[in-house]
Amino acid sequence: MDIQTNLRNVLAELPDGVRLVAVSKFHPAEAIREAYEAGQRIFGESKEQELAEKQKTLPNDIEWHFIGHLQTNKVKYIAPYIALIQAVDSYKLLAEIDKQAAKYNRVIPCLLEIHIAREESKYGFTPQACREMLEAGEWKKLDHVRIAGVMGMATNTDDEEQIAHEFHTLKDLFDEWKQAFFAEEPTFKEVSMGMSHDYEIALRNGTTLVRVGTKIFGERVY
Repeated sequence: MDIQTNLRNVLAELPDGVRLVAVSKFHPAEAIREAYEAGQRIFGESKEQELAEKQKTLPNDIEWHFIGHLQTNKVKYIAPYIALIQAVDSYKLLAEIDKQAAKYNRVIPCLLEIHIAREESKYGFTPQACREMLEAGEWKKLDHVRIAGVMGMATNTDDEEQIAHEFHTLKDLFDEWKQAFFAEEPTFKEVSMGMSHDYEIALRNGTTLVRVGTKIFGERVY
């Protein structure tokens, strides 16, 4: 498994304006270091404890993205250093991130996770619930979080039309909310969609962040 070659192959496919989150969850620190030495700086993790171990031993200029389901009681552990929380799926979680970020005098960027897939098991706001949360406006009082965009996962299917439709839906929601709530906010700019098996489709539908793990690091060892 040549991580550096895999990484270069993925990066070669990404147009300007699209950044790669190398999904390193369940992969050892040595694998991350290999990708780091090839120039990769953004890594995605989804377990607070695993991330804490890696964060202690790996270089300080790594930009860690939390990409999994985050429980409110775990926010305090990642608040000192996390660069982006990609999967905010409730106002309660957003408020907790704000509270913990305040303790470190930080502003933590967050993405709103939207449920666009057919699988019930996936997390995320429904589009309507998220729209209502934004309209209610309570989030505007939170000084230590910044809503930086949206994130979503497509249905795990071979039907490329279905995947494209779901990604297109997410991009449409981003555009709608950008205009309605964030027109004056240049920092509301991220659409995070696309993983190892479907990022090519995401690229055609306006993604700005792709989350690729298996194609870089190989199959995960659980």
